[in-house]
Amino acid sequence: MAEIHDNAPITVGHVTVEPGRKQKIELPFGEAVTGATESLPVAVINGRSSGPVVWLSAAIHGDELNGIQIIRRVLKDLDAKSVRGAVIAVPLVNPLGFIIGSRYLPDRRDLNRSFPGSRRGSSASRLAHMFMTQIVEHCSVGVDLHTATNHRINVPQIRADTDDPKTLKLARAFAAPFTIHARLRDGSLRQAATEAKKTVLLYEAGQAHRFDENCIDAGYIGVMRVLRSMKMIDVRLPRAIPTRVVRRTRWMRARRGGIVELVVDLGDVVEIGEPVAYISDAFGSRPTQVKATQSGWVIAKTLRPLVNPGDALVHIASRTGPDRDEPAERRR
Repeated sequence: MAEIHDNAPITVGHVTVEPGRKQKIELPFGEAVTGATESLPVAVINGRSSGPVVWLSAAIHGDELNGIQIIRRVLKDLDAKSVRGAVIAVPLVNPLGFIIGSRYLPDRRDLNRSFPGSRRGSSASRLAHMFMTQIVEHCSVGVDLHTATNHRINVPQIRADTDDPKTLKLARAFAAPFTIHARLRDGSLRQAATEAKKTVLLYEAGQAHRFDENCIDAGYIGVMRVLRSMKMIDVRLPRAIPTRVVRRTRWMRARRGGIVELVVDLGDVVEIGEPVAYISDAFGSRPTQVKATQSGWVIAKTLRPLVNPGDALVHIASRTGPDRDEPAERRR
């Protein structure tokens, strides 16, 4: 007697994944300089029962590795026989950047400034177009996994449109330590997917080129909480500490060049006027104090001891301003 399913098949590229199946797919997107075919690795977990379809994406910047490990752990724990709906996971959105350990594609283009892309554009534009048409179009929700850019480190945080009730609900379910109200960036996956009426969470945690177990663990649990909140899975998870929803952040920047010594760490609370760093010359003489210009939590910092005037040093999430659930004035 045949199994009865109430879910629909999902087709990615030329592969159709039936309900109750988990399948890995190599999605060709171009050729390397050697003529070899380059492919996007995709995993589809199509549940037996109907429900939402969610994408998980990582390494859209090829040197941001934490998200890859998060997706690997999520895939290990999802069973297509018990999932309701489907998960489409892409652990390496930028395989070419990943191979060379670079944020960018080999032509120096930023894939996350190339969406929604086109079939006839640059290699970045073509890859972005394929991701939109083959992955995003199937889904109603996406979780895009990032780290800080090179030589910086972030505390685990969600960046999203907190003025949208559905997005805020999912951010609260994820329960990262911080949820930052973030504007859309031109050409980003989040902007293109939002314009396509998808709900997107962007997770930032840790640093480039490294695995950070605390950030990976927080991201894995957060993704599983989101899936559970959408009634896609039944799983027992650690009790969540409510996320802090923040409407405004600010980088404290160097006023001079030199060697910087930070006197605050990730997660610290600072008050306006308190020192966050000292910058001095090669002899350590004449140190210049850098003071916090707002009160709040340290959510990111530089890892480079050498700075030029204007370089970002410490990122502070404000403790003041509008109520955390009060809609902010729309940016023009």
